Amino acid sequence: MEELRQRILKDGMAKKEGNIIRVSSFLNHQLDPELMMHCAQEFARLFANQGINKIVTIEASGIAPAILLGYIMHLPVVFVKKSIPKTVDKSWESWVWSFTRGDQKTVCIDREFLTDKDRILFIDDFLADGHASGSIIHLCRQSGAQIVGMGFLVEKGFAKGGQFLRKHGIPYHALATIKQINDDNTMEVE
Repeated sequence: MEELRQRILKDGMAKKEGNIIRVSSFLNHQLDPELMMHCAQEFARLFANQGINKIVTIEASGIAPAILLGYIMHLPVVFVKKSIPKTVDKSWESWVWSFTRGDQKTVCIDREFLTDKDRILFIDDFLADGHASGSIIHLCRQSGAQIVGMGFLVEKGFAKGGQFLRKHGIPYHALATIKQINDDNTMEVE
């Protein structure tokens, strides 16, 4: 998606050391609602007519595009929580490693909202090594839900996430792919 690629090149920052991509001014910390709506519209186009009945995301940066996509597609949006709330009696549980925070968290989804009748589309901000995606695969296996596809705003093409999803037979789309971070901390984005 050209608009997102241009925004990454204009306002994103990269650090080769640690493979850090910072898009806080429009995607992670501060949101550009118009850009998020355009991303959601593109996901709606890419995943149209696939029998999806629910959109799933994981806290927190995937929430904005997932909600907008749910609005466009007239589908409910379910958040995978990064802690088990007291309000949930029975949940499917997994864990996820956070690249950003450098820690592992237990994640859960209420069993009421992920069942064997669900055909889900998972939406997230980044695809790096596939840790969040792996958690979703694990939660869906527990519940019997079918993953129809996964959508990511940005893929780190130099990381292992795409390979991980292909190995598991999960169709996915990334709206922008960072092919590499150069030694001078510039990015190659497609």
